Amino acid sequence: MRVDIITLFPEMFSGLNSSIIKRAHEKQLVNIKIHDFRLYSTDKNRRVDDYSYGGGAGMIISVQPITDCLRAIRGYQTAQKILMAPAGKVYTQKKAAALSRENHIIIICGHYEGIDARIEEYVDETISIGDYILTGGEIAATVIVDSVVRLIPGVLGNEDSASVESFDNMLLEFPQYTRPQTFEGISVPDVLISGDHEKIRQYRRYKSLERTYQNRPDLLAKAKLTDEDSDFLNKIKRGEDF
Repeated sequence: MRVDIITLFPEMFSGLNSSIIKRAHEKQLVNIKIHDFRLYSTDKNRRVDDYSYGGGAGMIISVQPITDCLRAIRGYQTAQKILMAPAGKVYTQKKAAALSRENHIIIICGHYEGIDARIEEYVDETISIGDYILTGGEIAATVIVDSVVRLIPGVLGNEDSASVESFDNMLLEFPQYTRPQTFEGISVPDVLISGDHEKIRQYRRYKSLERTYQNRPDLLAKAKLTDEDSDFLNKIKRGEDF
């Protein structure tokens, strides 16, 4: 996969040179390029923003530097072009999975009070990572890249890792433990060291449903629940433990 990011602040993406994304780059599974659209401004002082028509607080990013930067990217015509903005559709794991199947994505980061609305004529979609405001789209773009790259086959190493995580089945992930078996008087649940694989499966499903019910009950309406799940949920609602 190829990822191009259009931004005013390239230095904010230094974190993409570490951890799983770095390994994905070394394996040539992803190629990430950062583009400073200030370099494409036709203003003699490289200015990229101006006052808003109709008045209002703050400065608006001009459409010209961004579109010229976009057109300078090889293959931009066929790439999936994304604008990061609070007005976009809320990002989900399902969307991350869809983007991971793209060959080339381009992400445009807004800043200040936003971008001239005509930029929407040059992108395929607008995405928001949540109902809150950031100072710019750089952090949001990093979220997109991180969540997408880890889903590319071969990136995680263990292909099962991405298939049993939170949100994939519209349920939060069950709690997990490692050594030591007891830490400061808190022990790993007995069922996990019982060797009974069916009991372990049931326990993990129960705890996944319990977490979802307590923290994200809205997800349950979208989840595909079995008869066993419904039985577990009834016990959870009654306050019963596994």
